[in-house]
Amino acid sequence: MNIVIEGATRVDDELEEALTRLSPQLSETRQPPNRQQLEEIVNSPVTSLLVARWQGDTHPIIGVLTLAVFRSPAGVNAYIEDVVVDQNERGKGVGEALTRAAIEMASQKGAQKVDLTSAPWREAANRLYQRLGFVRWDTNFYRYLIKK
Repeated sequence: MNIVIEGATRVDDELEEALTRLSPQLSETRQPPNRQQLEEIVNSPVTSLLVARWQGDTHPIIGVLTLAVFRSPAGVNAYIEDVVVDQNERGKGVGEALTRAAIEMASQKGAQKVDLTSAPWREAANRLYQRLGFVRWDTNFYRYLIKK
């Protein structure tokens, strides 16, 4: 079967259910976005939520990827975040199709590079990104946790 990748243009029950099902597969510690948060993602001029499904209208969403494209003084930046493929569909090219679609979208929006991070223990994902041409960058990654 062919994989169809499309940008989410509206939030509906299917999209909300998909993120509720897929988010814990990405990180057990994060809560899935609620409907309002999904609306913010889908309606943002900076982010695109790409969804993957097998060809045919009756197939559920089997993977998602968030692409952020924004301008800074240095140029147009693109960043891939929160790539997750349903555990029952992994190894079938879904992650690759999502990533290739994100690269193409970033290019169309004027980005000259696409950045992402991936945890070292996500071995299959790291192999995929390297196979697609991503280069491990020697940099320091910093995170500041805002206390609420």
